[in-house]
Amino acid sequence: MFRTIKLGTCVLIQGIFVRSLPDGRIQIADGDKVYTGLPVS
Repeated sequence: MFRTIKLGTCVLIQGIFVRSLPDGRIQIADGDKVYTGLPVS
């Protein structure tokens, strides 16, 4: 499932959902890299 996260104030990244973290952030994979950020609704 594709999800979008927010990194910083104006960077959005879309990728495949990896997992949820206890603090409310999620991780997504974009190719070989895994990014962590706040989900965008």
